[in-house]
Amino acid sequence: MSAIKELLKEIDNLTPIPAVVNQIMAVAQEPGSSMADIAEIIRYDPLITANILRMCNSAYYALPRRVESVQDAVTMMGMDQVIDMVLLKSGAANLTKGQSGYGLHEGELWKHAVSSALISRDLAEKKGSKNKQMIFTAALLKDIGKVILDRFVGDSFSKIDSLVRTKGFSFKEAEKKVIGIDHAELGGRVAEMWDFSEKMVSMIRNHHLNDEAARDDLDTQILYVADNVCMMMGIGGGADGLAYRFHKDVLRKLGITPVDLQEIIASFGSEMKKVEELLKVI
Repeated sequence: MSAIKELLKEIDNLTPIPAVVNQIMAVAQEPGSSMADIAEIIRYDPLITANILRMCNSAYYALPRRVESVQDAVTMMGMDQVIDMVLLKSGAANLTKGQSGYGLHEGELWKHAVSSALISRDLAEKKGSKNKQMIFTAALLKDIGKVILDRFVGDSFSKIDSLVRTKGFSFKEAEKKVIGIDHAELGGRVAEMWDFSEKMVSMIRNHHLNDEAARDDLDTQILYVADNVCMMMGIGGGADGLAYRFHKDVLRKLGITPVDLQEIIASFGSEMKKVEELLKVI
């Protein structure tokens, strides 16, 4: 119990997601929201405004003319793209360092987060989810618990690995058994402390579909598939790699065949160079 209390205290050492991000997401979820509404929120935050303008004017986006205001950015890029920029920049601070306990070098967890977010967004559009931005954000932050748990996993890795190899535990189950909490549950605690919605907290906490009810939630299903696609491609897998439960029924519920899965992997594989370029801009 004392170890868990120590872990929860370390949440305070994370760089908090700016409050304006929650405001932006809340407005984006409203049916009647407009680009002007989003621009109005962003333009009063000088740091986010500066980051958006810098990203918009980078070679990566190659816009036809220089962007001088948030309104210009929203008009030229579209509301979804600008919100993506805000979320990407806000998530970068905590996820770019290495996590040696998980066998991840500097930038690997961040690359996994961005890749799974992009795949999640594409799947959300294809499957008709109304919560694209929420899914995108959950994909970015779903492994935030690893940032805190890293040292503890490193100290207990031999015990965790033994349970995975000899007892048939998933990596997450082994974390829970040895440390008392797993990275997904800890990520949910972080999301709660950052005042994310109950739905967002649930998605982060259940991104490995450890809860039966989560397997029937479209948005969490999408998040789960995107996470697995990244691991199958070897993007930020680390020491835990594919040591998780794979729920084939989720593919059936989403209407994704093994062939579809291969096509998703192949399609995103061709986009990896763009992802690398995007990471440099962020």
